[in-house]
Amino acid sequence: MDRKAKAVWQGTGKDGTGHLTTDSAVLSATPYSFKTRFENEKGTNPEELIAAAHAGCFTMALAFQLQGAGFTPTELATEAAVSLDKDGDGFKISKSRLTLRASVPGIDQAKFEELARAAEKNCPVSKVLNAEISMDFTLV
Repeated sequence: MDRKAKAVWQGTGKDGTGHLTTDSAVLSATPYSFKTRFENEKGTNPEELIAAAHAGCFTMALAFQLQGAGFTPTELATEAAVSLDKDGDGFKISKSRLTLRASVPGIDQAKFEELARAAEKNCPVSKVLNAEISMDFTLV
């Protein structure tokens, strides 16, 4: 299975602009630029998209872990915070911090943590990130 996205950029790195489009059209000429990446201009940036991908991937992986163990979550809500840090002359994504709030009837804290850690380790986005991954969770 292949998934595709396309980036188009015009101009210099600092003053230019670009847009991103995905085959599904969820992103359709979505703007990105130096200002959307390093300042707070409206638009997206690669790190925000990686954070969304990590949150979504981990949460779905956890849903499958729970299902396999006989549990049905009422809600799994995950935020991923991706850190972009200076690395020599460039930058690198150094961390992805997952913060999970979960409501899962009938599960105890130890079993939930076991399944959440398995999902954290085994979701495909976690596996592709060359970064420190951490997870905090609250089971309600």
